[in-house]
Amino acid sequence: MDTKAVRSFVRAAELGQLQQAADELGVTQQAVSKRIATLERELGVRLFTRTARGVELTLDGQAFLPHARNIITGVDRAITAIRPGSRALRIDVLGLRSAQAVVLHDYWRSHPETDLDVVTLRVNDPRVAVTAVQAGDIDASFRSITDPATLPRDVQMIHAFASPLELVVGPRHPLAPARTLTPSQLRRHRIWVPGIAPRSEWAEFYDQLATDFDLRIDAAGPNFGNEVLLDILADSADVATLVGSRDRYIWPPNYDLRRIPIVNPTLAYPLSLIFPRANPHPGLRAIINHFGTLAPLPETVWLPSWATTPRRSDGSIEHTRR
Repeated sequence: MDTKAVRSFVRAAELGQLQQAADELGVTQQAVSKRIATLERELGVRLFTRTARGVELTLDGQAFLPHARNIITGVDRAITAIRPGSRALRIDVLGLRSAQAVVLHDYWRSHPETDLDVVTLRVNDPRVAVTAVQAGDIDASFRSITDPATLPRDVQMIHAFASPLELVVGPRHPLAPARTLTPSQLRRHRIWVPGIAPRSEWAEFYDQLATDFDLRIDAAGPNFGNEVLLDILADSADVATLVGSRDRYIWPPNYDLRRIPIVNPTLAYPLSLIFPRANPHPGLRAIINHFGTLAPLPETVWLPSWATTPRRSDGSIEHTRR
């Protein structure tokens, strides 16, 4: 299908005038008429009827218009995707206080010329993020498909970095005086992580974590947000939670909350990046390279079985299953 003809149809339908459509497209009215006539012959229907005021859509034209708009949008996105520097790099993160957002902010502070658009899709199922990447709604997403074999062929997933976990407790909690903690010291303590959504990657992460270390991970109750969670921790003598070491949390000084690293082994949440296999945004490579400058994990570390880790040689990125 001739996309110039489809574009001419869309503008004529929106403006109601072939001449105005021709003026916008930079062609003659005769050219627009010929394009639309060719499109009508190809489709086998009439798309317009002529009136004293210009043109009006037929019923078939009304039915075709939304699909024609989608065709033009797809073509424009395809052209934009391979035009360097033509638009902002749009990346999905799990939250604006998450480790992914913090790392992106650190990169942007060092490269303020980068045209970056950080968004949060607010979806739990990572497959929805994959669909958004395929559609061109976003250029990349910090999500993990825990079974890489199920990834569509037109997208790829690479290891970005891993975020070591810390235990957050209030001053009355029995673990509050500790400088570091081992996983075995967390047993029998209630670790409250509200908002663990079914089918999410973090649901699988916490399931494996609880099984491997016999931890009491409690996801009960509604998730009212980080502020309410921090309020509860500050007043509690028996509730703790887990956060990533790079996650940004702010609380009033009188809360006296403690962030305690977990060691021997370090518990780490693996973060992946999903983006198109063909024609990724040209600004993405520099950010991927930035991941390699982050502090490495300790030698003794626990990662879930589905985690991928990079092997960098010649600047390339490969996958290995753990």
